[in-house]
Amino acid sequence: MRKLLSFFSIILLLSGCAEESKKQEQTSASITSPNGNLEVHFQLDNNGKPFYLVKKNNTTVIDTSYLGLKFKNHPALIQNFKIAEVTTTEADETWEQPWGEQRVIRDHHKQLHLHLEETTDKPRKLNIIFKVFNDGVGFRYDIPQQEYLKGDLVISDEVTQFKLTNDHKSWWIPADYDSYEYTYSETKLSEIDAQKAGYAQRHDRNITNFHAVNTPITMETEDGFYVSIHEANLTDYAGMTLGVTKNNTLSTELVPWENGDKVRTQAPFVSPWRSIMINDEAKDLVTNYLILNLNEPNKLENTSYAKPMKYTGIWWEMHLGKSTWGRKDAEGNYTTHGATTENALSYIDFNKKYDIEGLLIEGWNTGWEYWGAQDTIGFFDFITPYDDFDIKKVVKTAKENGIEIIGHHETSGDANNYENRLEKAYQYYEDLGIHAIKTGYAGGLVPKGEFHHGQYMVRHHQKVIETAAKHQLAIDAHEPIKATGLRRTYPNFMTREGVRGMEFNGWADENPPSHTTILPFTRILGGPVDYTPGIFQIDLAEYRDGQAIQSTLANQLALYVILYSPMQMAADLPENYNKYEDAFQFIEEVAVDWETTKVIDAKIGDHITIARKQRDSDNWFVGSVTDEEARNIEISFDFLDENANYKARIYRDAADADFEKNPSAYTIEEMEVNSTTVYKANLARGGGVAISILKQ
Repeated sequence: MRKLLSFFSIILLLSGCAEESKKQEQTSASITSPNGNLEVHFQLDNNGKPFYLVKKNNTTVIDTSYLGLKFKNHPALIQNFKIAEVTTTEADETWEQPWGEQRVIRDHHKQLHLHLEETTDKPRKLNIIFKVFNDGVGFRYDIPQQEYLKGDLVISDEVTQFKLTNDHKSWWIPADYDSYEYTYSETKLSEIDAQKAGYAQRHDRNITNFHAVNTPITMETEDGFYVSIHEANLTDYAGMTLGVTKNNTLSTELVPWENGDKVRTQAPFVSPWRSIMINDEAKDLVTNYLILNLNEPNKLENTSYAKPMKYTGIWWEMHLGKSTWGRKDAEGNYTTHGATTENALSYIDFNKKYDIEGLLIEGWNTGWEYWGAQDTIGFFDFITPYDDFDIKKVVKTAKENGIEIIGHHETSGDANNYENRLEKAYQYYEDLGIHAIKTGYAGGLVPKGEFHHGQYMVRHHQKVIETAAKHQLAIDAHEPIKATGLRRTYPNFMTREGVRGMEFNGWADENPPSHTTILPFTRILGGPVDYTPGIFQIDLAEYRDGQAIQSTLANQLALYVILYSPMQMAADLPENYNKYEDAFQFIEEVAVDWETTKVIDAKIGDHITIARKQRDSDNWFVGSVTDEEARNIEISFDFLDENANYKARIYRDAADADFEKNPSAYTIEEMEVNSTTVYKANLARGGGVAISILKQ
């Protein structure tokens, strides 16, 4: 009898343990960065809702922030979860960019892979993956193939939060579904309001929530950290905007399809990575390669045609009104057409003289006369030149002079027409021997009702880049989807606009001097920017009464170092460069492909100084720009090789330079420098300094 009682006691004890084990199922998991300074804590609340928080040096940076997905045609995946499995791994490797601002990049991170499963009668699965680097965090949703989540899925909302710990100072642009072309505002999180900021509506733009932002949004915390939230590997998904909700929380708002769907997909699928850069100093954000490391390795076998270059173009003259894109106007009257054979050949002569490799020609193909006509679509065919432009002669002459023609395809927003003609248009360029194209999507989209930043256009840009690779073409996209690091996977997606660039200085409210001191910490964190710098004729009164660039000439030179792009335009008219040949020498010398990048000093919105070493060379180039305040700065050359001598050629503001009163006043000086040199520069209001450092 005692043995029997003991047996039953053991059974009861084991049952109790099993019951206790069931009660204590895992509801949390944590992981740290490789150096231990960053921590990610994941947990399920009492309702089985998943949330996370992020700490740096034991200080909370992202507080309790919930995660999940809502569907149009299925119940939401936001609660009633258990943790079915947790796996952790660590990776440490280096990889090389075929071109870029940093040749070799280290990818050192720890990964936390959470397998969640509903506790319902028909349990569905949701995986959440965190990658934790020493300078940031990325996470994404992973929906595996499964029995209870089959067929077409429509995501109606993404429940992704970023709860900040205070009302941080922030640099932001509004959540316009059609454009990123805004100057940045500097406000507290609680003061994000596009309406109060005075952003005017345009027919080709759409702001539905005035208290929301496009990413990246960058913040300075009260604890002294710099945080930037963005996304990486945006593929077959809607672009993410962030709405400001209560308690300093940013909540994901996806750009919709015309009918309100956010994302159309099927299991299995993964979302883009939601990225959080966290650095101790603002300058370190610029060299934070989290976005690139969250993208997949290069998928292209051949990238030899995707070559970094400087280029000129038949472009600025149209923005000034000196010439036109179209051969005729809407009434059929001949205009002062810019893209003529004669004009193109004159640019080729200029490029040959100054050894500028690329030449962009806009307005060469028929259809421009229908631009803006009511309900007119499909008017560009991309293969028919105007009768005053001999494209074969121009391409042949360019090649004979060692110059690459950059093709141009403006779609006027008619993405549907472009897709229908894409293969034929790209074959046409391939047959001509053209290997780079600037695309454009200015205007409201066709199909009507779709947005530039929704899943329709994300898919469109993916089709464009894959088709371009097939025909050995590199892409410079204007009016694009945001940069999210896909240049790593598709190195032929070399650069893009997606910014309030130089063109606005020609015909609208000019960009303020502070604009280019903010871009490296916001827009360019996503990837290269085709800002089109280098305007030497600062006063534009000859073409636009009262119009002027809000910078000095020396500032324009410095932008070639400050604003990274592997394709950099010398954007001004050749005759203006001929007036300042000594200053133009810096544009001739400056590199566009880099071995390494070092940010010497920076304060967001005030000033920034960057040094970059030319790839496969011992030469360095330095740029420094300031806002509307004059300032004295010191530039240490301690990045140079020890015990080596260099010759520095310095292009700086003259003593009386001023972006409003005397913008074209500059001085050029030369001096011997080495790693112990500290150069003291006086930057004028809206000014800058550009330095070529050539090893002796």
